[in-house]
Amino acid sequence: MVAFLRILALFLLLCAAAVAGATPHVFLVQNSGWMEPFYSDPQSQFKPLVTELALSVTQPGDALVLAAFNQSQPNAPSPRALVSTTVDKGARTAVSRALADLDTARKAGGALADTDLGEAVGAAMTQALGGRDGIVWLVTNNRNSPNNDQATAQRNREFYGLIHQGDKIRTALAFPLRMPVKGQHYSANGLMVYAFAIGEGGARALDQLLAAGAVRRIITEPPARLKPLDRDTVRLVPRKVENAPGVSFAMGQNGVLRADVAPDARSPNAKIAWHLENTMYPYTIVSANLSARSKLGGENRPVTLGSTRVAALAPGKPQPLGSTLQLPVAQLPGKWSMEAFKAAGSAYVLPGTIEVHLADQQLALSGGFRERMRELFPGDPLPDIFTPPAQVQASTAVLPIEVRVHYGSGPLLAAGGALLALLAAGAAAAYAWMRPRRALVTVEDEQRTMHARTGTVQPIYDKAGNEVARLKTTLFGHQLIDLREGAQVRLGR
Repeated sequence: MVAFLRILALFLLLCAAAVAGATPHVFLVQNSGWMEPFYSDPQSQFKPLVTELALSVTQPGDALVLAAFNQSQPNAPSPRALVSTTVDKGARTAVSRALADLDTARKAGGALADTDLGEAVGAAMTQALGGRDGIVWLVTNNRNSPNNDQATAQRNREFYGLIHQGDKIRTALAFPLRMPVKGQHYSANGLMVYAFAIGEGGARALDQLLAAGAVRRIITEPPARLKPLDRDTVRLVPRKVENAPGVSFAMGQNGVLRADVAPDARSPNAKIAWHLENTMYPYTIVSANLSARSKLGGENRPVTLGSTRVAALAPGKPQPLGSTLQLPVAQLPGKWSMEAFKAAGSAYVLPGTIEVHLADQQLALSGGFRERMRELFPGDPLPDIFTPPAQVQASTAVLPIEVRVHYGSGPLLAAGGALLALLAAGAAAAYAWMRPRRALVTVEDEQRTMHARTGTVQPIYDKAGNEVARLKTTLFGHQLIDLREGAQVRLGR
């Protein structure tokens, strides 16, 4: 197994080097004895599901590894690579062909192979990804029984210990699917698809896939969150704003709360009515102490809440929550400021956050989810394993907010008009300065016409050719200077 995994790790590293920024995906498909009906039932949609999911969540250039797993035995490594490729137009054919040839595995002697979920996930993280970030997908019937161990509850606890205690697993989601199948030895009602985001890069990639609906195109069931349970646990959705003329709130793209503020709005406080929503499906927040703070314009201020206690907050059933939010009016530029001129006709944006903190948090698995798990996996004690770790007793949700001040074009037009007037006056002055001006000079009863520019001095000669004076021209007129004694020179006729 070690040799196989080293080859697999080398492959992924080469793919990552060849395609910068690509996300490695490892698909682990269970083929132990418990999976027999998914392979033998002619109506089974198991293999088409894996094919479509793999092609939906990967992008051209991504590194894709498809591997079958059960439990390692001498001379029978697990996981075993079926496809190692860079996603391109031929990926569908490669994945479909590999799954078509896959069947349930058997141990030496003919017995159906056992299952070790922890071994498969651990190998994918430490060896297949080679310590790099990526996403591991696990497709299983949820029966974890290494060495045919019937203590499945204990084995599941070990599996979930790997999930909750492993720092490399940043996000863990479970998608329970209804898929009734009947085989020669067993029958089953459903499958579980797990998604494990490894490292920060894997977490970002998985978030983007979920936001883009890549998983939802194939699996319409909402994901059950296993991890994290200490952040992004609730969200606030604004309903209305009171006592703040010129201020309105709305949810923008990517979950950003947008506060639209008129330029002349100067109310220091806004009373906001929210819907508080639980985003931790399938958990109900049984109870928690609630507090909030806003960070806007360099100001870190508490948000006054109408209630500091939340109870029985189930997913999909929002509760009303009142609050008073202090607006950073002192930080908003006036309509005659340079920032306002720059943002004229659009908006000046002041980014910030609202942080909601839940202390003494108690979670419980919702009854509806427990019932669904009993239906899909009868006899499986898995719902008890969904119980959140005891150390998760607090959580924080960060809501991005943008305070947007909308400045009209009036101040900009007024400033533009003033600037144009100033420029016109300057142009007129420049023209007056540069334009030649006419001056009448009488020398010895002879009238002469001279042309001079502002700021110049010109000599004046008598009939004999002697310099008898000089003509100085200014913005305010002409004058004679350096007049020679006895010279007959005057301005005008």
